[in-house]
Amino acid sequence: MRVGFDVFFWDGKVDKSSGTVVSQFGDLNPSDDPLVVAAHLPPVEIGEMVTDSKDNEPLKTENVSTAAAVYDQLLDRLLKDDEINSALVAATGKSANEIEFLDVASAIAAFIRDNFKLQSTRFHDFVFADGKMSERENAGGLIFYGKARCSTCHNGAYFSDLEFHAVPFPQSGFGKNGFGVDYGRFNVTLNPDDRYRFRTPPLFNVSKTAPYSHSGSIMKLGDAIRVHVDPFAVYDPSRMSAVQRAEYYQALKVWSDEPLVGVTLDDAEIDALTAFLRTLEFDSASPVQVSD
Repeated sequence: MRVGFDVFFWDGKVDKSSGTVVSQFGDLNPSDDPLVVAAHLPPVEIGEMVTDSKDNEPLKTENVSTAAAVYDQLLDRLLKDDEINSALVAATGKSANEIEFLDVASAIAAFIRDNFKLQSTRFHDFVFADGKMSERENAGGLIFYGKARCSTCHNGAYFSDLEFHAVPFPQSGFGKNGFGVDYGRFNVTLNPDDRYRFRTPPLFNVSKTAPYSHSGSIMKLGDAIRVHVDPFAVYDPSRMSAVQRAEYYQALKVWSDEPLVGVTLDDAEIDALTAFLRTLEFDSASPVQVSD
């Protein structure tokens, strides 16, 4: 089991578990800090941030020089905002014309580390102090570490083994591989055995972070739990294309080798697990405000 949090994104496309940052930048990583590297990638994600349009066609080459052009455009926009400009100048000690996108990414990484750093939870207090949990929360904890086998993958300091497992969540949207398909870890390793596998997510504040799964296809935590052991509970073939159904059946084959296969959970057990997971909540220093 890994000690540090060194893998980022559902497909693990930024990974420093070997001691060296591995990412889409290849030998041109902008930093040896994997979180700073991770902050560089969403703005250049084709189909997500770099949308399909005639103007954006030159920006869809997926090479470092094109990414740099995107960063230059973003930096120009950011520096036109007086408040952001002043904050970056104050934080870096540089003049505005010396600031690079690397400074922006470093600021994002610093915010994430500060605002979302782990804090004490009610479960922590229960284990290490004199904290109390309700009967239902206790029942959920026993299921989590027992019958449901959740801790097989959701273990360690982050409630994640940071490895890659197959849970056949329905795909929402076009998908990384198109036509409602996402091959997950395979897109990074190109190893056929990695198809449909995604990184085990940490569980701190999981009750606050809907929607769930790599594609955000599940809105309720209880449903997300149920999919782990009963994928057909949320399966609606009438809403899937023939290609999506074929891919879903293939994902089920990979899932069939996971340790949670064969587990059955009734509604009361799902509710107890949900209650237990709420004991892993904590408040960030600066709560993120939800807006339309």
